Amino acid sequence: MSKPGWIEDWRPEDPEFWKTTGSKIAWRTLTITTVSLVLSFASWFMMSAIVVRLPAIGFKFDTMQLFWLAAMPGLAGGTLRVIHTFLIPIFGTRNVIAIATLLKLIPCIGIGLAVMNPETPFWVFMVLALTAGFGGGDFSSYMPSTSLFFPKKLQGAALGIQAGVGNFGVSVAQFITPWIIGFAILGGPIGASQVFTSGPITKPIWLQNAAFWYAPLLMLIGVLAWAMLRSVPVKASFREQLDIFKSKHTWFCTITYVMTFGSFSGFSAAFPLLIKSVYGAFPDAPDPLKYAFYGPLIGSLLRVVFGFVADKTGGAILTQISGIGMIAAASAMVWTGVLTPTSADQFPLFVALVLTIFFFSGIGNASTFRQYPIIFAHSPRQGAGVLGWTGAVAAYGPFVFAMLIGKSITGFGSATPFFIGAAVYYVFATAINWWYYTRRGCEKPC
Repeated sequence: MSKPGWIEDWRPEDPEFWKTTGSKIAWRTLTITTVSLVLSFASWFMMSAIVVRLPAIGFKFDTMQLFWLAAMPGLAGGTLRVIHTFLIPIFGTRNVIAIATLLKLIPCIGIGLAVMNPETPFWVFMVLALTAGFGGGDFSSYMPSTSLFFPKKLQGAALGIQAGVGNFGVSVAQFITPWIIGFAILGGPIGASQVFTSGPITKPIWLQNAAFWYAPLLMLIGVLAWAMLRSVPVKASFREQLDIFKSKHTWFCTITYVMTFGSFSGFSAAFPLLIKSVYGAFPDAPDPLKYAFYGPLIGSLLRVVFGFVADKTGGAILTQISGIGMIAAASAMVWTGVLTPTSADQFPLFVALVLTIFFFSGIGNASTFRQYPIIFAHSPRQGAGVLGWTGAVAAYGPFVFAMLIGKSITGFGSATPFFIGAAVYYVFATAINWWYYTRRGCEKPC
C-alpha cells in the first residue's frame, strides 16, 4: 500500500507517460516549489538588507559585528544544505517542502521583534541571523526534487527556472526593504516606528516590516505545498546516498559551483556592507540598498535565461565563459583602484565591475546545473544528490565572503586582498572545468 502523498508510478523519460501524466504534475510541482524558493532566498538574505540600517536606529554594533550578522545566515544555510541534500529520498518532496517553508516563520517573526528594541543584545541577533539560514538550507532539497520530476532533456530549463526565479528572492529582500520600512503596515505593539538618523536626515522608519511581511506569505505557501505537492518514489537511506562522495567528479562539481553560486550568494550578502565600507565616508555617500539589489537581479535573470541556452549548447562551454568573465572582473577590481577610492567618482566603475561578476556568475549557475545531471547520467539519484551537495557547499558563500571581506577591510584597510584571492580561485576552478568537461577529448563532455 502506498503512503499518502507519494506517487506510485513515475517514468518521466517515457514520452507517453510524460505527455499524459508526468508533465502536468512536474510543472505544478515546479510552480509551487519555485514560489516557495523565492521566499526562501528572500528570508535568507533579509539580514543583509537590515544590518545596514541598524546603526542609524540606535544599535551600537561595529563594522565587524555587522559583517558577522550578514555572514551568519550563510554559515547556517550551508550547514543545513548538507542535511537537506539527503532528505528528499527519505521523506519526499511534499513533507520536506511544506515543513521547510513553515520553519522560516521563526527568523521572520524573531528578527522583526528584535529590531524594535535597540537594547536587543548582539548575541540575540546572532542567534536569529543563524535561524535565517533556514531559507538558505532548503535549496538543497528543492534542486534534487526538481531534477527527479523532469526528463533529462528538460532539466536544464527546469532547474534554471527554479533556481533563477528563486534567486530573485535576494533582490526582493534588498529592493523591498527600503520601501516597506518607510510606512506602518501593522498597528499596535508591533507597529511602533524607530527614529532613523543619518547625518542631517532624521525620519521615522519601521524596520520590523522588512521581516514581518514574509510571515503571511510563508503560511499560505506552506499550506498550499502540503495540500498539492506529491513525492516521487525514489527511496534511499542516508548511508546509500553517501556513494556520491566516492566519485572525484562530485568534488570537481563542488569546486566549479563554489565559483559560480558561491560568488553569487557571497556578494549578495556582502555587497551592501561593501558599498557602505568602501564608499560610505564620502560626502553624499551612496545608499547601499539603492544599488545592492541590482546584482542579485542580474544574476537571477541570467540563470533563468541560460538554463534554456545550456540545454542547447551544453553546460561546460558556458561554465568556461563564466569563469573567464569572473576572472577578468575580479582582476579589474584590483587593477582599477575602485577598492581604494580617492573620490566617489569611482563608484560607478566599482558597481559596474561587481555587477559584471554577478552577470557571469548567473550564466555559470545555470550551466553548472545543466552539467551535473549529465555527468552523473548513469544514476539520476546520484545526480540529484550532487546537485544538493554542491549547493550546500556553495551556500557557505555568504559566510565566507562576508567574513573574508570584513577581515580584509579591518585587517588590511581595503578589500583588495580578498579580490586577489577570488581571482586566483576562479582560475583554479575554470582550469578544472576546461580539463575534465570542456576540452576536446575530455573525460566527461557535457
